Amino acid sequence: MKLISNYIYINTNNIDTDIIIPKQFLSTLKQKGFSNCLFFDLRYIILNNKIKINYDFKMNTLKSKILITNKNFGCGSSREHAVWAIKDFGYKIIIAESYSNIFYDNSMKNNLLLINLKLYKINNIIKYNFLYINIYNQFIRYNNNNYYYFYLNNLYKKIFINNFSIIEFVLKKKKKIINYLNK
Repeated sequence: MKLISNYIYINTNNIDTDIIIPKQFLSTLKQKGFSNCLFFDLRYIILNNKIKINYDFKMNTLKSKILITNKNFGCGSSREHAVWAIKDFGYKIIIAESYSNIFYDNSMKNNLLLINLKLYKINNIIKYNFLYINIYNQFIRYNNNNYYYFYLNNLYKKIFINNFSIIEFVLKKKKKIINYLNK
């Protein structure tokens, strides 16, 4: 899988799941319909009981498939809704220096790729408008000829290359095993 995209950069540490999707939007277990809730308190301003779009927040004016931030993204509660909201908004990849463990597992199991990069590397890539991400060869190319490699274990790599969730991947393997046993 290869992706060429612009990105949104949120220059903040410790973005927790309450910021990603506030608790008042956690009323369903469906994975769709959360895109308007994503970063609600940053994307909208409430004045005189009316919700207005905050056009200063880049996410309201620029669409992207890549979100870049600093360290400890997804800390806080274990709510999977945060991952669903990010995916529902259209993001495919998040690049940060670090993530909470639970958020990392929830993301990878739901086919949202998280890439770890040191902060100095993030500061280098945000100087350029577009990134080229090659999951198969595990690198990010920026400024045409500069590369940063990232680690991705083989299971997650197969999941992302084939665009599966972890559950779809396991069910597909189960079918192959059953077919093999029934021969």
